Amino acid sequence: MNITGMLYGAPLLKHVDFPTSEVLGPGATEDEIQDLIDRYKLILIKPVFRGGVGKKGKAGLIGRASDLKSALKEKERLYFIEHQHGNARVKANGVTFESGVPAEHEVYFAITDSTHYRAPTMTLTHRGGVDIEELDKHEVAQVPFEALTGLKAFVVANALTDIGAPKEIISPLVQHLPKLWELVHHYGMTTLELNPIRMRPGREGRLTPVACDFKCGFDRDDPRWQRLDLQDHLFAADASGFEQEVNQLRTHQGQSDVFVINENGTILAPTFGGGANSLVTEVLGEAAIISSDFGGNPPYEKMKAVARICYKHWLDQANVLFIIGGKSNNTDIYETFRAMGDALREYFSSHGPTPLYVVVGRGGPNLVRGMGALAETCESLNLPYRFFGFDSAISEVVNYVKGIDEWMKANGRAEIAAHLNLNRGA
Repeated sequence: MNITGMLYGAPLLKHVDFPTSEVLGPGATEDEIQDLIDRYKLILIKPVFRGGVGKKGKAGLIGRASDLKSALKEKERLYFIEHQHGNARVKANGVTFESGVPAEHEVYFAITDSTHYRAPTMTLTHRGGVDIEELDKHEVAQVPFEALTGLKAFVVANALTDIGAPKEIISPLVQHLPKLWELVHHYGMTTLELNPIRMRPGREGRLTPVACDFKCGFDRDDPRWQRLDLQDHLFAADASGFEQEVNQLRTHQGQSDVFVINENGTILAPTFGGGANSLVTEVLGEAAIISSDFGGNPPYEKMKAVARICYKHWLDQANVLFIIGGKSNNTDIYETFRAMGDALREYFSSHGPTPLYVVVGRGGPNLVRGMGALAETCESLNLPYRFFGFDSAISEVVNYVKGIDEWMKANGRAEIAAHLNLNRGA
């Protein structure tokens, strides 16, 4: 669940009284646009994408205008423009008109849940307006802090001093940035990014930080985001049919977080655990079809339903069914593997067999019993398989799967098809 842009970001920031640029939505009249130009001299025209979409500036998707004719021309160019971001291609539905903010200094600020520090972490630099990865590490502060005590002013002050930020921006940022932790904490956010925050000069030269772009992500399983009364279409409009089907299965027990990475991928990897998911999706790259986390001890019925949806959408194109996770503390491996195996039997029964190699890497309660049940399913369906236990490193298992995928692309798929008596090629 992600939101980008000031159309929805500005109202969220008002919850903590953080200054923002002035924003008009897609329905703004010509008189309203002209009034915005008269007051600010320069306005920015940006396409509206639902969900999390980045790299708009680099793609030339931000228009600038200082007169009404130019603004309307940019509106026509950007209103329904398409944008390729990674493997996702999205289409805009409207534009915003945002006030220009004159400033000498730009700041990047983010709060994220860091898996490295195991704590909320502030990322801050006075070289904002660019991709954070492009900056020298000495110009970027990454500071973990205690969730219980929150983001204190002295943490911000020390970070800015350490990276050599100009003195005139330190006091205004120390005054305003700690408010953003309240927004993250009180409304169930997992990440918040403002880039750029432009330091607008005011009376007597004092600077005010003004948010000019916004990005955030929510934890759907954290009910606090519902306090914001956000409309469901903000998150569902660009979701695939597969994602929407799985999301309908969200219950109090068991996670069902999915995202389509590459709809043309060849490895279907139902993953258990956030850490395993991060490693698997990073190493598999574009070969992975989905990114997922199905942990949290899902009951048999839910796991079978999730597996059935995954198979229906992706199994026919997959070379490898890769069931992977770390060593579980509470997830019953027998129940999850039995559910996934039963769903696989049903798929073959209703859709017919498909060339497939099954690889498993897992640990946890009832592991041997669960692997036995899944092995029995694979043997009954005449599918090759390889199972790895908790004593195998996940990274080695992932590399093994990549090798199997390459073998399947070369001639393995054809070999398995022949073994299954299928009259189809690779």
